[in-house]
Amino acid sequence: MIGNIKNQNMPDTVEPDAIAISLVSEILSVEQLMRALLAKHLPKGMELSHFTVLNYLAAQTDEKSPASMARVLHLTKGAMTNTLTKLDLSGYVHIRPDWDDARRKRVLISDAGLLARLDALQAIAPVFEHILDTVGKENARAALPFLRSLRSGLG
Repeated sequence: MIGNIKNQNMPDTVEPDAIAISLVSEILSVEQLMRALLAKHLPKGMELSHFTVLNYLAAQTDEKSPASMARVLHLTKGAMTNTLTKLDLSGYVHIRPDWDDARRKRVLISDAGLLARLDALQAIAPVFEHILDTVGKENARAALPFLRSLRSGLG
């Protein structure tokens, strides 16, 4: 039988657990579908990265550095700079020099940024409703501890 013949040139390797493979495959598929769905529903001109940064800044009580934001949001410094530049040009954030170190910058969401975030939340609300209708609110709530634990373990 062909299935039982061992290739002498192939090293003995241990395959990853099938559960781990399935888990990662499902997470990657969900992530790809979620990004596409959210991007399709965001207001014209707003990218998912813009919404992500505005959403993060809206929850902050003080200014943040682009470097710290890049770390928290798992982005490169270049990607963060690019996103902040676009948000600044749109008037959604205020960027100023750090008074203690002029090489650094400080970022704060503007009133226009708060409104843009609210517009985006209203635009994507049907996506959230669809998700909760599809999987059920209790199932979504039950999944959160696992997903947070997984994110913490990976980060």
